[in-house]
Amino acid sequence: MINQTILASLEANFVAHYGQKPKHVFQAPGRVNLIGEHTDYNDGFVLPCAIDYQTLIAVTPRTDKTVRVVAADYANETDEFQISANITHHPHQLWSNYVRGVTKHLAMQGLQFDGLDMVITGNVPQGAGLSSSASLEVAVGEMFRRLGQLPISAQDVALNGQEAENQFVGCNCGIMDQMVSACGEQNKALLLDCRSLKSDLISMPTDLSVMIINSNVKRGLVDSEYNTRREQCEEAANILGVKALRDVSLESLNQNKHLLSEVVYRRAHHIVSENQRTLDAAQALTQADYVRLSKLMAASHVSMRDDFEITVKPIDYIVSILNELIGERGGVRMTGGGFGGCVVALLPADLVEQAKTLLAQRYHAQTGYQEDVYICTASQGAGEVILSREI
Repeated sequence: MINQTILASLEANFVAHYGQKPKHVFQAPGRVNLIGEHTDYNDGFVLPCAIDYQTLIAVTPRTDKTVRVVAADYANETDEFQISANITHHPHQLWSNYVRGVTKHLAMQGLQFDGLDMVITGNVPQGAGLSSSASLEVAVGEMFRRLGQLPISAQDVALNGQEAENQFVGCNCGIMDQMVSACGEQNKALLLDCRSLKSDLISMPTDLSVMIINSNVKRGLVDSEYNTRREQCEEAANILGVKALRDVSLESLNQNKHLLSEVVYRRAHHIVSENQRTLDAAQALTQADYVRLSKLMAASHVSMRDDFEITVKPIDYIVSILNELIGERGGVRMTGGGFGGCVVALLPADLVEQAKTLLAQRYHAQTGYQEDVYICTASQGAGEVILSREI
């Protein structure tokens, strides 16, 4: 569901800058990963869903190669550049480099398309691990794909966004965020094989709400520790003689435990067991088997805490509070890269207000941090917004 207040503000902003109403509006959602953490760069499986928080772009096509952009959420900062394969970085505005990068990498493929006037806004929380950057990349790519009638797929839009972020922006992200933003569907999660990019849509039970709790613990260690975890996983794969830990069974890992240091074994144990949990959780969701789902999500959190060592005490505390309430009626775990960030809970709608109350009563008092809570539904991937009135 598109926030109509944001949509009206976006239109007014466009009129203020360009003197006319926009011809189109496009959206791409943020995402939350339900289970499957740090498995992506090990060629494994992830199970995210798109959420009903989006990047929105109001746009009117041009007949030349000029792109003009206004960033409503950054004090209406502006950018202007020409479409080419030689687009350079903006020296001061990080947000514009996502727009420039996506445009450049489409042009580098030899695709031909004209410029645009656009205003960008959104309500994907930034810095919360819900993928505001991928949402922006996919929204821009989908806009060019539709308006330029480009001969590429939604998956190609996702891959182009990842390439732009890796090579132009300079962040070595995996493909999960862009793929679910581009290819997600209403009331479905996306079981993604990060090696083959094959995906299966998994029905989400309609009686479960998706709750995201931002711990507001700043993720200060995430870059260096992420790199360390990745190196440890690669070390394990090399010692075990496989391309990636995706290719190792739990039985094989335990048989060869003596070849690995204690720390590297635990890192590998998380990845191998998490891959299986992700496949099992997709099945549990399909069958609405909440008891099994609860156990899988709990085991995932324990594995991230003990084997991969990426949780922090405030995150663990949120999980413990919600576990007490939800029991076997849903599931709860940390989500994202770790060292802060968010918790995701799947819980019956009739427990949502009680969960909010418990967090409000106990989390700040125990940790000194103040939580932010988002109630989401699994939502449609990127596309044009069908407006209820002429815009």
